[in-house]
Amino acid sequence: MSELQTAPKSRRNTELLLLLLALVVGVGANMLVGLDQDRAFDQDFFAQSITLAAVALAVHVVLRLRAKYADPVILPIVIALNGIGLAMIHRLDIATGDAAAARQLMWTGLAIAAMIALIWLLRDHRVLRRFTYISLIVSAVLLMLPLLPGVGVELNGARIWVNLGFATFQPGEIAKITLAIFFAGYLSTNRDLILLAGKKVGPLQLPRWRDLGPMVVAWLVSIGVLIFQRDLGSSILFFGLFMVMIYVATSRISWILIGLLMIVFGGFVAFKLFPHVTARIDGWINAFDPEVYNRIGGSHQIVQGLFGLASGGLTGTGLGQGRPDIVTFANSDMIIAALGEELGLVGLSAIVLLYVLLVTRGVRAALGTRDSFGKLLATGLSFTLALQCFVVIGGVTRLIPLTGLTTPFLAAGGSSLLANWLIIGLLLLISDAARRPAVPGPSGASHAPRPVSGVRGRSTTGRARTDGNRTHNTREVKQP
Repeated sequence: MSELQTAPKSRRNTELLLLLLALVVGVGANMLVGLDQDRAFDQDFFAQSITLAAVALAVHVVLRLRAKYADPVILPIVIALNGIGLAMIHRLDIATGDAAAARQLMWTGLAIAAMIALIWLLRDHRVLRRFTYISLIVSAVLLMLPLLPGVGVELNGARIWVNLGFATFQPGEIAKITLAIFFAGYLSTNRDLILLAGKKVGPLQLPRWRDLGPMVVAWLVSIGVLIFQRDLGSSILFFGLFMVMIYVATSRISWILIGLLMIVFGGFVAFKLFPHVTARIDGWINAFDPEVYNRIGGSHQIVQGLFGLASGGLTGTGLGQGRPDIVTFANSDMIIAALGEELGLVGLSAIVLLYVLLVTRGVRAALGTRDSFGKLLATGLSFTLALQCFVVIGGVTRLIPLTGLTTPFLAAGGSSLLANWLIIGLLLLISDAARRPAVPGPSGASHAPRPVSGVRGRSTTGRARTDGNRTHNTREVKQP
């Protein structure tokens, strides 16, 4: 009996309609800010609105040409978040006299241009598997750059920036992408070996010592970032990224238990030995202690953010009606507090739901793609966005210690904006591969597209192949 299969559709028209809705949200938020400040429809408003609309439509056209089966929901969500962020940064600029919105708009254009170049030139995400160990080397170089004398720049107690002459850049933002490529390539290649080797202790399948190497490297990288760069947020992000990807690759709870033990041990040692970690934990636990509140680098920023969220209430004070500028770094580290004050719990919940939807679409692309490298890469990149949101929102709401990470697409910061738009480009490519029609075989059966050169798996001719707990000898059979 034949099965009726629905032909895949590109859904680009759906994406265009959602893009128009996203632009209404972003441009509308900017318009409300201008109306409240008696600066509606000024030069800044038209510059931001036209630029945002132009780059959004440019990406849409490129997707029609190069990745017409890409997920139609991902791009509109990100445009809406980017537009809301621009509106809030513009609103804070009016209160503080800064020009962060102009810089954010410039970085938005550069980041989207880089993403368009990625989609246009890469075409097939599986090519990245060739650069597994090169990605590891690039990650190490990027993380070492801020520590070099004359290159690295220390700001606000953290040494995570490099001086480009015209601006500062955070190489660690790009390192999270290259690390995800390395982890995906390594785990997709060595998954079977990691699963089958090792000792079984009760219900747990423990890995071999040699297979613990990548986890130890990831742990040392995260500890090194915490110690030398004094960046707690990136430290959590890098190790959390590897933990998520190795669990998805193996489905073994033993890896999670080992990772948690390493986190507890590393965190305890860092808390005891390094003053900046001790101060961060103390400001989290004793935030309302007057001595901690008034101390330099204390809990003033956290408490003022909590007061802003409380004053916003359920529906918020309205865009332009609050005082989010009181909070230090309101346009970057604490932009969630600023949005919570003026949009309230309802508006902030809507933003969180946009992030949830974005992450689920990325995971859906991972589930749909036909190659293990793409599955792991899409999962890692999706959870990178999720971990950033959790760490930032958890720190602002005092669920966990406050860190220096930025909220994706909302907060001011060119490095973060560039890296996160590149992540979106990779997710769009993987979703295109997942939704693209399969190439029919000679017998009419549906087959996955042929792997690109250099990505093909090893030949099984005359070698043993494992299937569950059984081992079979297989030989290549030629078709008649």
